[in-house]
Amino acid sequence: MEFMSAAWWSALLAIILIDLVLAGDNAIVIALAARNLPKEHQRKAIIWGTVGAIVVRSAMTLVVVWLLRIPGLMAVGGIALMWIAYKLIAEEEGGGEEHGGGATTFWGAMKTIIIADAVMGIDNVLGVAGAAQGSFDLVVIGLLISIPIVVFGSTLILKLVEKYPAIMYIGAGVLAFTAGKMVVNEKLLADWFKGPETSHMLAYWGFVLATIVVVLALGWLHNRRVAQRATAAGQG
Repeated sequence: MEFMSAAWWSALLAIILIDLVLAGDNAIVIALAARNLPKEHQRKAIIWGTVGAIVVRSAMTLVVVWLLRIPGLMAVGGIALMWIAYKLIAEEEGGGEEHGGGATTFWGAMKTIIIADAVMGIDNVLGVAGAAQGSFDLVVIGLLISIPIVVFGSTLILKLVEKYPAIMYIGAGVLAFTAGKMVVNEKLLADWFKGPETSHMLAYWGFVLATIVVVLALGWLHNRRVAQRATAAGQG
């Protein structure tokens, strides 16, 4: 692809759109994972979480062709992301509101962020690499563009979560949506989810919707049980 040609600019626009959508998921993970940290550690978690996201994506970009050959990779990554989405909203036993889901230590938050970045990096790298059509300069530009999106997005989402805690369920829902999409786009499952029939479309979007509902329902039920036990313990 010729540098600065019409096709080059068209591919760059596609990469920017991919970054806006998929880097937003990384921003949500970082914000939710860091929300229970002390104030002085939240900014550090955002910065280093972003660095981790970029490092993970850069490393995965180098092996994207190999990744494309691994059967079941998207499905496994989607299932792992479902668990991460659940853990981000599930409150710890005896934690109460001030110790809701998410890590309470810097390194705990970093572990959650890096694992989630690795899982979601699959989707991002495959999308960017496909849009770049083998143009290495476009891949690099895509990685650079994602940095401010993740940094500023994480900061904004963190402030909103602190003011409106219920937003964490919206964030987890976005992650669950991404997880469901990763599973239904797995090539090994194409016979179930991809095809011209209406049944394929219903299966595709039905699975994605079910993923969101199940993750949020399990998180809500878990938090309800934790609250009930805390109330019972306080009365006792």
